[in-house]
Amino acid sequence: MTSFTLHDKNSAPEASKPLLENSQKAFGMLPNLHAVMAEAPGLLEGYQVLHDLFLNSSFDADEKTVVWQTINVEHACHYCVPAHTGIAKSMKVSDDITNALRDETPLPNAKLEALRDFTLAMVRQRGELNAQQTQNFYDAGYSQQNVLEIILGLSQKVMSNYTNHVAQTPVDEAFAPFAWEKK
Repeated sequence: MTSFTLHDKNSAPEASKPLLENSQKAFGMLPNLHAVMAEAPGLLEGYQVLHDLFLNSSFDADEKTVVWQTINVEHACHYCVPAHTGIAKSMKVSDDITNALRDETPLPNAKLEALRDFTLAMVRQRGELNAQQTQNFYDAGYSQQNVLEIILGLSQKVMSNYTNHVAQTPVDEAFAPFAWEKK
């Protein structure tokens, strides 16, 4: 496999330069994922837009983390699991939630577990859920809006997880303490 370029503001295609500046401002660093995505400005822009839209979804920080990490763990993303561990810490998400997601052990409450189960079903069944799965999700306190927001988060994570698999994106130094491998 050929190596993918980790672009910076000097090497990136012209259309990616302002996007990399946005990443630098948002994260206080240039994440390697964004440096790889810069090769295709449309991918980086789409990823940034989806990220912002998902951040502004109706989910709280714990729920966003459940959606992101459920998908990251299911896709065995060596880069996104550590990155979202660091992001969860910055969002003040409990280590109990983060560790349960990383280790695929029970979450601390039934509502978050229902969110993980539904998200996992969406990934594994490619959106082809049965009526009982959907009803269980609604019974846990979630809505049709939440179903659609999971699709939004899943779209974002497909972009990053697949990019990281193909490019073998190196984990950033800031996220290295949270290294992870699928069990």
